[in-house]
Amino acid sequence: MQMNSLFKISTLACAITLASCGGGDIKLSSQVDNSVGDTTITNPAPTDPIVTELPGKSSSVLGQDVSAALGFDVAVQVLDGKITSDMTLVASADSKPVFYAISGALEVMAGATLTVEPGVVLFGQSGGDYVVVHRDAKIMAEGIKTKPIILTSLQDVKGEETTAGQWGGVVILGNAPSNKCPTDGSACALQIEGAEEGAVFGGTNWEDNSGILKYLVVKYAGFEIAPDNELNGITFGGVGSGTTVDYIQVHSNADDGVEFFGGAVNVKHLVLTANKDDSIDWDNGYKGMLQHIYVEHAKNAGEANRGIEGDNDGSSPDKVPQSAPIIANLTIVGNNFDSADKDSEGIYLREGTAAKIFNTVVTGTSEMGECLEIEGGATSSVTVNNANSGKIVMQNSVMACNNGENFKNAKADDGSVLLDLEAWFSAQTSNSISSSILINENGIPDANSPLVADNAGQDVANTQNAFFDSVDYIGAFDSANNAGNDWREGWAFGYGGGVVTAQAETQGCPTGTSAISSVNGSNITCQLSGVIANNLTLTANNIYALNGAVFVGGDKVNSATLTIEAGTTIYGRSGSDYLVVSRDSAIQANGTALKPITFTSSQDLTGAETGAGQWGGIVLLGNATSNKCPTDGSDCALQIEGAQDGAVFGGTDDADSSGTLRYVVVKHAGYEIAPDNELNGITFGGVGSGTKVEYIQVHENADDGIEFFGGTVNLKYVVLTSNKDDSVDWDNGFRGNLQYVLVKHDPQNGEANRGIEGDNDGSTPNKLPQSNPSIANMTIIGNTFDTADKDSEGVYLREGSKAQLHNFVVTGPVGMGECLELEAGLTVDQAKSADTLMSNSVVACDEAFKNSKDSSDATFDLMSWFINDNTENSTAANTSAVLEGIFTIDTTTPKDFTGNSFFENADHVGAVTKAKNWTAGWTVGLEE
Repeated sequence: MQMNSLFKISTLACAITLASCGGGDIKLSSQVDNSVGDTTITNPAPTDPIVTELPGKSSSVLGQDVSAALGFDVAVQVLDGKITSDMTLVASADSKPVFYAISGALEVMAGATLTVEPGVVLFGQSGGDYVVVHRDAKIMAEGIKTKPIILTSLQDVKGEETTAGQWGGVVILGNAPSNKCPTDGSACALQIEGAEEGAVFGGTNWEDNSGILKYLVVKYAGFEIAPDNELNGITFGGVGSGTTVDYIQVHSNADDGVEFFGGAVNVKHLVLTANKDDSIDWDNGYKGMLQHIYVEHAKNAGEANRGIEGDNDGSSPDKVPQSAPIIANLTIVGNNFDSADKDSEGIYLREGTAAKIFNTVVTGTSEMGECLEIEGGATSSVTVNNANSGKIVMQNSVMACNNGENFKNAKADDGSVLLDLEAWFSAQTSNSISSSILINENGIPDANSPLVADNAGQDVANTQNAFFDSVDYIGAFDSANNAGNDWREGWAFGYGGGVVTAQAETQGCPTGTSAISSVNGSNITCQLSGVIANNLTLTANNIYALNGAVFVGGDKVNSATLTIEAGTTIYGRSGSDYLVVSRDSAIQANGTALKPITFTSSQDLTGAETGAGQWGGIVLLGNATSNKCPTDGSDCALQIEGAQDGAVFGGTDDADSSGTLRYVVVKHAGYEIAPDNELNGITFGGVGSGTKVEYIQVHENADDGIEFFGGTVNLKYVVLTSNKDDSVDWDNGFRGNLQYVLVKHDPQNGEANRGIEGDNDGSTPNKLPQSNPSIANMTIIGNTFDTADKDSEGVYLREGSKAQLHNFVVTGPVGMGECLELEAGLTVDQAKSADTLMSNSVVACDEAFKNSKDSSDATFDLMSWFINDNTENSTAANTSAVLEGIFTIDTTTPKDFTGNSFFENADHVGAVTKAKNWTAGWTVGLEE
């Protein structure tokens, strides 16, 4: 049974004087002396209650309506019309919270100051309800982290369905310049878009002060007054640099998140989430500074356009003052929204704008539009000229889009290229292109992310303006290892704050699962069975059992997404319990280093003896290519090994996405369904490069740790321990990338085979597409297991597979099998022709090489190829010469990957060093 209840206590209720938000008992004080004995009891004379006079007009109807929805008594005051003298909005009065309903245009007029206390909630009831702060007026809306000020819709207040455009928004108007102002010396009074006539801005005072916005959340606003005349979440019209804007969020706005019409207002700590048009828009001479900005388009692929749309003037692009903001520490995360007239994009600079952008990262899904674009023109472009002349600068920034369109060149009308944007970007100081920046679902980088590497970020404070904080990272946040790095926590919506009503933690089993007896006697245990045909979230407060073959979606029908919260545990009770993610469905398993997601056996949870093969495993199926697919043009549907009929994969989309596996540990799996038909720890069948796989471990699997059947999926930070067959196995045209892979065979010399077994096709070794993965920074540590049919070995390439192997450490004790072998025939020939490479690597094994024949039946000297035909390779005497435990101590020079979008430049060979121990805290089985 599922018991979902609406948690009806606003953050504002903390202001009620009867109760503390600290979680203690409610204490009521009395003026009655209740002592006994000789003491005289004296009661004071009754007095009339003190009633605070509140601004606006009391609405008993709204008060009753809101109170009933919230479950506690709330006073609602209606604010409308013009505020002509100073007014203060309090969060509570007479022992109960006060909410404020905006009715129509609420205008703060010149000479008046509207003060808004921490914790105040204002709500609009319709699209025509909005707030305007006029020139020479002020708003002093200074919330605090534990009590942000919230401006939202009536629907949000009542816990009803919310959507963008349910009310208007906030408009701040100032006296700072705009290049739309008259040039004849007459006074400037520009009508702001979205508001009624008379809402004007502009002047000559760049340092004008409109007040303070701090710890303020604006949600579900952005009503369109008329086509192309709409309200943004917050509109800044000619707002000057004397205004303070810090820690603000705009969420789910129907138009832009924030828009700057001229002016020079500066902003720090800006969160823009799920906004339907541009997140940041500037025009007409905006010269402000922004730092610490997080832009995220809707997680559910909802409507979105650009992270930044930066303009100067459409009709006169070189008009002065020219838009020239300075931006630092920006993260933009796009989605896959795409329609006929707009799609999710990154940064678009146009109409003659200038800009300086530092420490910025743009990323997004494989279906996202272009991530960086500069406008072209008929025969030339002022914006392009700005880029070429240094008026547009972009430094210490990363383009990390997975769509193959990091850049869209500026072109003339005849199609000629005015600016090769990738070349321009790459020529700027310390910029890079990457497909693996290692950020979590909330945009926080891992400690190993290139965004937080030593000196990754530029100290903009020293080079540009003292407004900027001195930081050494790229993007909006420092790494997850640094306490307090997520400055959104506690006040922003979606990050523990910004709520009027909040969903209580789900009790019981989520819809789509069924309750069974607790596996450990304490946690609620829920069972997954059959086909998951609707989106389902597994919450971390429960434990989940797989019952037989559990499919996420059918094959290209009833597609669904299985979301698994960080810290969740899923288990199987027998070899027939396994998870399959079908084509066109997805898994979103986003764990963290502190809260990894664990797939394991029931024995592991009950304290019984654990071992390999106690349950099935995980199977991901995608639409990427395999050389087993038909060549006659018919659809590809290849049955995956180990799973029941209908678990098929293959197609033509090498950029396909099956979701995310991040900080996921798979233990004690790998059941053999039948001889030569077994489940691996994680099986990747035709999985595309749009899938994110980072920080995964397979421990003690009965068959292979991970196996790739075709596809192009990329992996980083992989641990494979005590697996009983091959640790990494590929077949049938696999062409993905892997970096930082640690293989350790059972330290007790238990069953093991190869660290790598790489195949193409057994019957047709040169079949296309041909397996040719690229792997860097891999450590393989063997043991002494040896039987008649297999033993512990290092790398074996065969059946026509190519490979590009760099920064390897392959080692093991005396008694281990061969550490490097290439199968006779085509596989050897490809090494001789340099189609297969192995560089910057060290082999430290008793039997380092096993020779074989080439296609002419001549003996191929593998050691000579390794040492003489490749770069920076060597051999060492034994394991202690190259490793200390799992950590590399060998000093071989690593390969330089400069310019590669996936591989980063490590300062070591092998998988892991003491200085950068990315295995700490979330892995198992690495102890001796």
